[in-house]
Amino acid sequence: MAFETIRQGRERLIALLLTTPDPVLDEVASLGIVTEEEYEALEKLAEPRERIRRLLIKIQRKGERGCEQFLECLQSLFPDFPPDLQPPGRRYVTQRNDAENPEGGTSSEKNGQENLEAAIASGKNELENPESSVVHGVNDLGYQDGRPSSEDIDPTNPEDAMCSEKNDPEKLEEPEKPETVPSSGKGPATPNSATFPVKNRLEHPETALPSKNDPGSPEGARSPEKDATAVSSERADFEGSGNIPSCGEEGRTAAIKGNVEDGVTPDSDVSMSESRAETPGVAMSVERCGAETAGHSASLDRSGDEAPEMSPNKVHGGRRGALKTVLSKLRLRKFRIGKLRLRDLLEISSESLKDWTPYVLGDLPWHFLRKLMALNGTARSTSLCQRASDEDTSEDEEGGVSGDVFSLREDKSRAYLHPLDVLCAVLLCSDSFLQQEILSKMSMCQFALPLLLPALDTPRCTLLLWAMRDIVRKWRPHSLAESRGFREESLVLTSMPTISFVRLGSCSFSKSKLLNEVLSPSQQHHNFFIHRDMESGNVPREIADGLVEISWYFPAGRENLDLFPEPVAVTNLRGDIESHWLQFSFLTEVSSAVFIVTESISEREYALLSSLRGSDTKYYFILNSQAGKAKETLGLLNKLAPLLDMKKSQLLVKEQSNNSAELVKKLRSTLQGIMSSSPKSTSIQHMAVTARELGIQVEEDSGECWTALEHVQEITAEIQDVAKYKREMLRLQGDLWKNLAKVEKELCRMKGQQDVPPEDYRSQLRERWLELRRQQNQCDLTSGMVKFISGIGQLCPAEKHHFLKWMKFHLDHIARGNLSRLRAEYKEKCCALGDDTQQLAELDKIISASSLGVEHFMRELGQFYEAECSMVKEGNLGNIQRQFIHLPGIAADLMLEGFPMELIDGDASNIPLQWVTDVLTELHANLGGRSRMVVITVLGVQSTGKSTLLNTMFGLQFAVSSGRCTRGAFMSLIKVAENFQQELGCDFILVIDTEGLKAPELAKLEDSYEHDNELATLVIGLSDITIVNMAMENATEMKDVLQIVVHAFLRMEEIGHKPNCQFVHQNVSDVSAHEQNMRDRKHLLEQLDEMTKAAARLEKQSREMKFSDIMDYDPEKHSWYIPGLWHGVPPMAPVNMGYSESVCELKKYLFEFMRNLSPRRAPKNVPQFIEWVGSLWNAVKHENFIFSFRNSLVAEAYTQLSVMYAEWEWDFRKEMHLWMSKAETTIQNQSPDDLGPGTFEKLRVEIHQMLHSGEQKMLQSLQSYFESGAGNLHLVEKYREDFHRSVTFLRHELESHLLCKSEEAIRIQKGRSKIDQLQTRYMKTIEGKVDGLLRDCRERDKALKPKELEREFAKMWKETLAELPLESLPLRQIHKDIHYQLCKDLENRGSLVKQMLHKAQNLLTYQTKPFCMKKEYLDLAWYKAAVEFITQQCSRELEEFTKALVEECRRYIGQKVHSQGDYDQTYCGELLWMINERLQQKVAGKMCTSASFEVDLKLHILGEAASAFQKMHEAFLQKNDPQRRLEELRPQYFSTFRDLYYEKDACQKRAFDFCDRCLKPALWEYMKKRLGIEIVDDFLSSGESIEYSSRSFFQFTVQKKLLEEMDFNNYVKYISNYEEFVKSWIQTRLFDHYRETGGLRELEKAVLATIMKKIRDALESSEHKDALTVSEFLDHFCQAMCKELVLSKDNLEVILFKNTASIRQFSVDIQTFLAQVEESILSEWEELSGEMVFTQLQFKPQDEIFKRVFGCGKQCPFCKVPCEAGGSDHKEHFASVHRPQGLGRCKDEISKRLTYSLCSSDVVSSMVFRNLHTAFQWHPYKDYRQFYPTWRIQPDPSITASDYWKFIFRKFNHHFAKKYNAEPADLPIEWKKITKEQALQSIREAFNME
Repeated sequence: MAFETIRQGRERLIALLLTTPDPVLDEVASLGIVTEEEYEALEKLAEPRERIRRLLIKIQRKGERGCEQFLECLQSLFPDFPPDLQPPGRRYVTQRNDAENPEGGTSSEKNGQENLEAAIASGKNELENPESSVVHGVNDLGYQDGRPSSEDIDPTNPEDAMCSEKNDPEKLEEPEKPETVPSSGKGPATPNSATFPVKNRLEHPETALPSKNDPGSPEGARSPEKDATAVSSERADFEGSGNIPSCGEEGRTAAIKGNVEDGVTPDSDVSMSESRAETPGVAMSVERCGAETAGHSASLDRSGDEAPEMSPNKVHGGRRGALKTVLSKLRLRKFRIGKLRLRDLLEISSESLKDWTPYVLGDLPWHFLRKLMALNGTARSTSLCQRASDEDTSEDEEGGVSGDVFSLREDKSRAYLHPLDVLCAVLLCSDSFLQQEILSKMSMCQFALPLLLPALDTPRCTLLLWAMRDIVRKWRPHSLAESRGFREESLVLTSMPTISFVRLGSCSFSKSKLLNEVLSPSQQHHNFFIHRDMESGNVPREIADGLVEISWYFPAGRENLDLFPEPVAVTNLRGDIESHWLQFSFLTEVSSAVFIVTESISEREYALLSSLRGSDTKYYFILNSQAGKAKETLGLLNKLAPLLDMKKSQLLVKEQSNNSAELVKKLRSTLQGIMSSSPKSTSIQHMAVTARELGIQVEEDSGECWTALEHVQEITAEIQDVAKYKREMLRLQGDLWKNLAKVEKELCRMKGQQDVPPEDYRSQLRERWLELRRQQNQCDLTSGMVKFISGIGQLCPAEKHHFLKWMKFHLDHIARGNLSRLRAEYKEKCCALGDDTQQLAELDKIISASSLGVEHFMRELGQFYEAECSMVKEGNLGNIQRQFIHLPGIAADLMLEGFPMELIDGDASNIPLQWVTDVLTELHANLGGRSRMVVITVLGVQSTGKSTLLNTMFGLQFAVSSGRCTRGAFMSLIKVAENFQQELGCDFILVIDTEGLKAPELAKLEDSYEHDNELATLVIGLSDITIVNMAMENATEMKDVLQIVVHAFLRMEEIGHKPNCQFVHQNVSDVSAHEQNMRDRKHLLEQLDEMTKAAARLEKQSREMKFSDIMDYDPEKHSWYIPGLWHGVPPMAPVNMGYSESVCELKKYLFEFMRNLSPRRAPKNVPQFIEWVGSLWNAVKHENFIFSFRNSLVAEAYTQLSVMYAEWEWDFRKEMHLWMSKAETTIQNQSPDDLGPGTFEKLRVEIHQMLHSGEQKMLQSLQSYFESGAGNLHLVEKYREDFHRSVTFLRHELESHLLCKSEEAIRIQKGRSKIDQLQTRYMKTIEGKVDGLLRDCRERDKALKPKELEREFAKMWKETLAELPLESLPLRQIHKDIHYQLCKDLENRGSLVKQMLHKAQNLLTYQTKPFCMKKEYLDLAWYKAAVEFITQQCSRELEEFTKALVEECRRYIGQKVHSQGDYDQTYCGELLWMINERLQQKVAGKMCTSASFEVDLKLHILGEAASAFQKMHEAFLQKNDPQRRLEELRPQYFSTFRDLYYEKDACQKRAFDFCDRCLKPALWEYMKKRLGIEIVDDFLSSGESIEYSSRSFFQFTVQKKLLEEMDFNNYVKYISNYEEFVKSWIQTRLFDHYRETGGLRELEKAVLATIMKKIRDALESSEHKDALTVSEFLDHFCQAMCKELVLSKDNLEVILFKNTASIRQFSVDIQTFLAQVEESILSEWEELSGEMVFTQLQFKPQDEIFKRVFGCGKQCPFCKVPCEAGGSDHKEHFASVHRPQGLGRCKDEISKRLTYSLCSSDVVSSMVFRNLHTAFQWHPYKDYRQFYPTWRIQPDPSITASDYWKFIFRKFNHHFAKKYNAEPADLPIEWKKITKEQALQSIREAFNME
């Protein structure tokens, strides 16, 4: 017993199944052993052991039969399955050489006979036991135990309830009343069951099975009733047992005299039980069981007596049971109610990367759908592949067991399904839109389509009309062959003859195979219909009986090759007509001829056919001659001939001596005869009428479909002339829209400007644009648009989808009709008019305007929306008045549902930017912000199959050849499955289909190349992957396309975007194509390199470039060779298998590429995509794309990079400043002896190491940042080199600074050495005198009083100082030294210069005189005419230059003075070098100055320097005067002397003096050095830091603040003296910040606390040293703090004088006073005001922040706006916003009015300029980079971009004019409308601060 086997072997089974739990579960589910619900419940269990344990329990509950099936399943899955666990039945079968076949297959003759005998015996037993008969009958419903499980019955479903009731054995015992269906009056009358007794006899008694009841046997005859019942029971038994299929499976029940062909049935129309299909009015019970052998055939035929009837309800219940079984096997149960949708199928998942190989039955639907969507010809195959584990069985071992090498054993456990069963199941589980897609793809593959679906889950069969609506076919009838015209029509609307093929009884040859041979053109055989010799065609059908398929033949207009001159439809009924009388009746009504295929006709069948009397349809018989029945059959046919008006030609006989080719020839000839006899024609749409009359359901009759149709008909009823309709009903997208597009482009290009000033011309264009928008907005909605909006806005989702589909069908149909008529007219006029091209051109325009689709209606909506938005922005319309605000939401919903959305309007070559933006914004909102997507686009020549490629690859629905090519660009959204989003790195894939390049209709236009370039640039810019589609036939066109594509890629590389590119070469079918084309690929790469160079020249790129520079292209990986789409000659050609496979390979590669790309680059989300659309389109509209491209995403990424760089730069600078501070302190603490020649070299090495380390750290940070995957970093990849150079530049700047500071510190320290040595000697002398005085006073008899002691000390001090040879440093005349160096500098400049120097006054007198410009300073002799304009401009230039140079020199002088050292003559040398360097640069800049200018300038600068350096020198001398220094020490010496005399414990006093005299000054200096650095750190990390994080942020902050204050003087400072303004601004902001926050005090405490901790640590550390004296203790302390503090050596010496204190006590005392010192210092710092604090600092915070935001300091050569580029060494300068040139003092030469033109407008205009750099020659602004190659002046991204400065100019026009000594500008009227809010908004947008 199988049950016991499982029970006893449970643990072994669990251990075995745990090795592969999932395949086991899949297999038992696919075989129907467990239900779908049980399967899903088990799937949810996470623990494998628990899952297997529960599976075994469920199997045991299913009873013995379920356990047997389970063990059989395990035996097939596990080759080494233990024999003792095998079911007993299986072991017995194995011993008998697997005689039984669970799927209905046959084996040997002997086994076949035994099976048949067993079946008949079973039938006898059932007659004796009616209950068992009933149980077996119920098994026909598909359940294992005769009853449906509770899981399979839905009590709420009336059909399930009926089925459940009929399956009750008690109910079934009651006699059923026959049901009759009243005749509809159409078709043949339905015969009465009582009239047609069914005979049961054996036709070949000599070979038949012996039976005593057989009339032909000696035993006599048995009664007809018993015969019929036995056969019925026999069939039921066979079906219920699962060993042998039902009798309806002809040829599978017996094998007589030899083996029946394995798995081959007499006809492909094999059924599981044909009696399951309904027959109107009569219930047929039993049907034939036949089998064919070589030369012999036997069948159990019908007896002449009446059989029990089966009611239609019972038949329908049987079909429902079979359907449930099939759906369970295919795992489609869950889709029975919630239908499978197209969007579910198109969803990208991990399965998209796998091969679609079915292993279990549950894989078949997905295998079919995926292959079909990919147009793969193998989609219908239902063969299952074995997994590797299934193939491990060693055949040698098997042979060894049986002793035979060869055997005929079959794998009985393998599961099969007929392809038509899978098709029916899939269609039943699909919604109507997926059904449409399935049938469309099947049509492309030339598969026969289902016309009538059998009644499975419906009471009647269903006509598929809606599902075929989308199919359009082209053909050329012979009547149009000469004119080479063609017809293109929807398949359902095309009337043509229909020929039907049906089967009566059994037939040993395949009807479907015969039809394939008849319909296949010569040398192009195709399997339209599935037949028994195809893969899985021999598998018994379970649910597909009663299916009517339809296929077509369309002529190609070639008389010699076409089979038929006109189209013809061929239908094929699956199953016997007797069992499917309703379908047969339908076919007789709609067909021109019906071919009945049979082998014999009985009396019953004769009576059945007689009912067709009076039918208009011609009936033909195809007879497969059988020797035993031929005579009887011919006799009955002759009797039938007059009834059916048949002629001799209507009988086609297949003789046994002839092969099938003869029959095919006869049949074709007959069909041609029918076609030539003007047969009746009908369309599928008309067939639906007949179907409804016969009670057949039409799936199109659903309420949703009809409601949508009514709405559509209201719209399309008005369309007669398409061009006229578009003019009258779609008014906004006609000339208005095209004119708008022209104005928008002209706003960017300004080609028609002529002499009008740029801003005036732009204002005119702006007004024109607004006027066009007003005209649009004034248009009312037409009736058609009102109905269309109602359709997409008010219908429910299902109705809306139907509405849009109906719109497409109707509009395409109308457009096709119009185009057909217009083309015919064009052809006539071509012949009639000859050379008269004007009329032809007019007609050509009409043809171009005759396309009409849903996109035109959506485009109209977009224009209404855009016009409304424009009015709202202008303030002409309030938000409350808006009508169309809801439209973007509707369009976004449509996109989500898979409808393509128009991105570029191909007719106007424009993008409705506001509409597209708002639709995509709504889409982003609908997705909850999860909208990451990868964008894939396709580019190529027109009509090269781009749309078809995308449709095939992704299953999309881009329009293909519906009378027009794609115009513009359309985008379609594909969802990525949630479990695959992380791996693929995106949530959606956006696919963009584009119009073809090199379109013939555009070729005549002058700007066709430009149009193609714009399109290519836009879509490549938007894409992550670009597919370049090239047809290999036309090398010239391919080259043109490549040139366009390369140009676009070059543009992308320049803006930092590098999409991947895949080159697809179509129509290359040779298997060696990839290898053979290696040389071609190399040649292609060479061509691409040449094209790249040419494109670079066009884009005015100076650098040498190759194709590999602009994109990552691998010729081996990124080149694809795809065969042509069609296999053969259309229209009868199917899709080429090679095409499908190649496209799938490409698709897999793309997904793999995306998966590998996702970690490296973040995909765009919808807002970023919107930004790209806007910026790319704006740049495309300009002529110079690269310099016009502005993108906020790029700007944002660049700003973030700049912010990060600024942080790294400050970290680097801070580290170096701290190091320098410590190094200076260390130098100041060293004695002159220690500062030998090697000191500076040692410092130089250390500096180099530090700088190298810091530089590498910065470069690593830069590298890491670019590799971090931060948002959009790839867009600023091209700036990486700029920042890399900036790091190097920073390193060199710091190196120069550190070396100079180190050298200067050493020089200052060495300079003090002589003074320090003298001071030390003087102090030693004084200490000796004090010591002597102390001894002298102690030796006196009388103790001295304090006053006396003080007098004695004063006397000694005075005498000692008088005795000392106090030497002071000599006072130098610094101005004389500087004058001498100036003379040496100018000694080679000639006598005139010498005279000027000789006449020059003392240098010190120049400090008080301002430097004034003189006319003689300019050398204008080289200008032909020194006109006033040139003089003024040169004077202004020279004045600005002088001012900047003087300011730079003053900064240098200030730095030297601030160092508090002595003057060094190198200072003057450096100043002269700076002046000479700047003068040289100015000469190179064509500013010619006279010698007097140079002399006067140097005198002025050096005069200021001489005065400052003289003061510096005198201050140094005073500070280091020996007597002054000694006098400063007098109080300390006296205090020490007094304490020693009175013998006081001076330890505490000495400790206090140490803190007060040594530590406190040192700490004060420390604070001055460190506080500035900490202020910068704190300020940059405060809330205001964002304002200073980048130059763009800073500019926005400043301009916003200026706008708030509206102070004219501040604007003048900002514009005219930007550097000074910025310094003042930063200083003010610093003061304000710390005054408001009080944070300065906290910083002071923090800085002081840090150093105080170090002091305490040093004191404690010094205590533990082996110091014996205070002197040693302090030496240790000084050594520990030598890098932090500079302690006064003089004061230290005094403290150590006669200091005999305890080291421990001295240290404790010092620490006691530290808190007091700390408090004192903080108190003194607090007393300083905020401004005073900043003046005390050695490190100026304002200067450091200034460096951060000031940048390179370069200004726009035209409007003087500062550069905003990040880093300090960038290749190009740029600014976000430029300003009117008049603000930079520019005025008209003649009128003296301030100029109001913007350089950002001028550079795209026809305006010219001249200045010093052009040698005052006129040059076009467009060529400004000839003179300013480092400046990139981009056009404004919008007309409002410069509103800020327009507003300021308008506000202060007269003020600026007065200030600049000019006349006020005559500003455009538009500028006066700009408000303060608009001005602020414009800089928000410009600086990306939204």
